[in-house]
Amino acid sequence: MFDDESVKPFTASPEEIEPEKNIIATYYVEGRNISPLEAGVKIAAEESIGTWTEITTATDWCVRNLAAKVYDCRNDNESTGVVKIAYPDELFDVETGGIPNILSIVAGNLFGMSSLRNVRLLDLQFPSEVVRLFKGPKFGIDGIRKLVGTLESRRPHLGTIIKPKVGLNPKDTAAVAYEAAMGGVDFIKDDETLTNQRFCPLADRITSVMEALDRVRSETGRTVLYSPDITTETHRVLDLADVALEHGAPALMVDVIPSGFSAVRALAEDPSINVPVHVHRCMHAVMTRNPKHGISMMVVAKLVRMAGGDQLHTGTVAGKMGEKSKDAMNDIIRINEFMRGGFHGLKTTFPVASGGVHPGIAAANVELLGRDLVIQAGGGIHGHPDGTRAGAIAMRQSIDAALEGVPVEEYSKDHEELRIALQKWGSKFSDFD
Repeated sequence: MFDDESVKPFTASPEEIEPEKNIIATYYVEGRNISPLEAGVKIAAEESIGTWTEITTATDWCVRNLAAKVYDCRNDNESTGVVKIAYPDELFDVETGGIPNILSIVAGNLFGMSSLRNVRLLDLQFPSEVVRLFKGPKFGIDGIRKLVGTLESRRPHLGTIIKPKVGLNPKDTAAVAYEAAMGGVDFIKDDETLTNQRFCPLADRITSVMEALDRVRSETGRTVLYSPDITTETHRVLDLADVALEHGAPALMVDVIPSGFSAVRALAEDPSINVPVHVHRCMHAVMTRNPKHGISMMVVAKLVRMAGGDQLHTGTVAGKMGEKSKDAMNDIIRINEFMRGGFHGLKTTFPVASGGVHPGIAAANVELLGRDLVIQAGGGIHGHPDGTRAGAIAMRQSIDAALEGVPVEEYSKDHEELRIALQKWGSKFSDFD
C-alpha cells in the first residue's frame, strides 16, 4: 500500500490476512490533513509495535509477528473513511488479561492521537480460539425462558424497573414489585443507581421483594424474576453477589461500564452463581453516542456476551433514549440479531428494550425487534393513572396487540387499561427523523 519502508510493516493485502489468526477491528477515521489510509497506519503502529519515530530496539521477530496491519480502506473523501486493521493473535494475552487486554490494544491510545480528528471503533471480529477462552452466558435466552415458563410460547418478556429509581424503603419496594408482578411482568429489576444505600439496604430489599414474589407465585402459579443491582468495584462484586444469593435473589444485575466487563465475567464464570446476570449499560453513551468518535454499541454487545451477560440493554426503536433515526433503528436490529445468533458456540444474550417505553409504543418495539426480546418499562408502568398493576396489564395488552397484528388503538377499544394508557401517553417518543 505504501512504498515508504517505515510503514510497510503496518499494511497488507486482504489475501494476506487470516481471520483465525487475527482480531480484526473496523474503524471510522477522520484524519487531520492525512488520508484515511495514513490514519489507519498510524493506529496500527501505535497499537502494536510502533511509536512516533523510528526506533532501533525493534527485533525482526517483533516486526514480523506483532505488527498490526491495515488491509482494507474505503475512502469517503480525502480525510475520512473506514479502515480494517488486523491485530495478530500473538499481540494479545487474552488468557491472562481478558477483555481489558483486548481493549488496551484495539481501543487504547488511538482515541487521543493528535493526527486524528475523530476515530470510532465500529466492530470487532474474533477468532474462534479467542472467543472459546470465555464461557459466555450461563443461561442465555432459552435458559431464562425456561425459568419463566415461556420456552414454548416464545412471547416477548415484560420487564419493569422499580420507580422512583431511589427513595423507597424495602417494604415499599416490595409493594411495587407485587403490584407489577400481579399485573403480568416477568422480570423486575432495581434501577441502575440503587445498590446498598442506607434507606434501602440490599439484603433487606431482596428479602422483602422475594416474599412478595413468593406470594405472587402462590396466587398465580407464575415465576417472576427479580434482579437486584449489585454494581460495585470489580473486586467486591462477588461479595455482593453472595449477599444477594443468600437472601434468595433469582437473578443479579450489574452496570457493565461503571463496574467493568470483568465484573460481569466474574459473576458469569463463578461456579457458585447459578442465576442469570442482567447487564445494564448506563454510561455507555459516553462511548457510543457520537457517530464519529468512540466505540459502537455492537462492540459493547460482543464483549458483554463473551463476558457472560444473559441479558443486555441494547436500545429501543421507540423510546426516550438514543437517536431517533432509521440508521439508529437498523443498528439496534443488527445488534439484537447478533445477540440471538451463533457466536463460536456461546449461548445467546436476551436483548432488552428499555428507556421511555410505555403501552403506546411497546407494540412498535415488538413489531420491529421481534419476539425474543425483553420489553421493559418503568414510568410506562408505574405512571399509569390507575397504578402499577394497571400499567403492567396495559403493557401486556400492547404486546398482545403486536403479536396478534392488531393496531394498539383498535386493540384498546375492548382493553380498558390500554385505552387509559393511550389517553395519557398516546404515541410519545415514536417519531423518527
